[in-house]
Amino acid sequence: MPFGLPDLPGALRPLGGLEIDRRRLGFGGLSALHVSADLTVTVVSDLARFAELRLELDEAQRPKDLVLRRIGWLRDGGGRRLARGYAGDAEALARLPNGEWLVGFERWHRIRRYRDLDGPGSYVEAPPGLERAPVNGGLEALAVLADGRWLAIAEDLPLAGMTGTTTAWIGRPGESWLVLAWRPGAGFYPVDAAALPDGGALVLERGFSLLGGFSGRLVRLPGQALAAPRPGTVLQGEEMLRFGGPLPVDNFEGVAVFPHRDRWLVAVVSDDNENRLQRSLLLLFEMQDP
Repeated sequence: MPFGLPDLPGALRPLGGLEIDRRRLGFGGLSALHVSADLTVTVVSDLARFAELRLELDEAQRPKDLVLRRIGWLRDGGGRRLARGYAGDAEALARLPNGEWLVGFERWHRIRRYRDLDGPGSYVEAPPGLERAPVNGGLEALAVLADGRWLAIAEDLPLAGMTGTTTAWIGRPGESWLVLAWRPGAGFYPVDAAALPDGGALVLERGFSLLGGFSGRLVRLPGQALAAPRPGTVLQGEEMLRFGGPLPVDNFEGVAVFPHRDRWLVAVVSDDNENRLQRSLLLLFEMQDP
């Protein structure tokens, strides 16, 4: 079901949103997102599921519908379905230049590579120290940068001696991983990342309090900050958008950046936790200066 968003000033211009019907999809818990230039939307769920949909836009590039193409289960290396819970808590999604998928998992902290999300997942060497992350503080943000390096950020794994940070890595398997720190906004944690054309990244941060409920923001990390960082460098993004006020607020966990008709668009998706008081929302924005 489409809905409008207010026209706000800033680097991200709201285009509109869609509410995803969990009953039609068959599951909720959408925790990571990818959108391709042909408007194919791919989501993974922390319930060990995935879905592929077609995003339909009107003449003004406002979202008007999501058409389901296929759904399936994430699988282990032998092609067996992953069980929801410890083995199937998928939290991050990225695509390699050759079309293969990377899925990051929490609880059992790891990355798996898929030729097809409905096929077996092969082993990928994880960034060093990821195994020390708390059960619910592991790999939530994973992006393949413009130069081919991977950016990975743990949700809550403070770098030794650096209060108010969590651990981040740049590199890829077979090469030396560079261990960095990410400093989120006060009360926020990084939950997803998407590559930008300048070599940087857009990072989604989420907050929660018992009194205030969910909060969220999008911050930009410029390409120059990732060009040649040193070990232990503290990365910190510049806030581009905060959810709240006239914008809807929910448990936003996935972000994607993609080109379409000579413009760069940004999409975010929320995890409804399969809770009737929450919603699965897809919001769409135009990035004015990618």
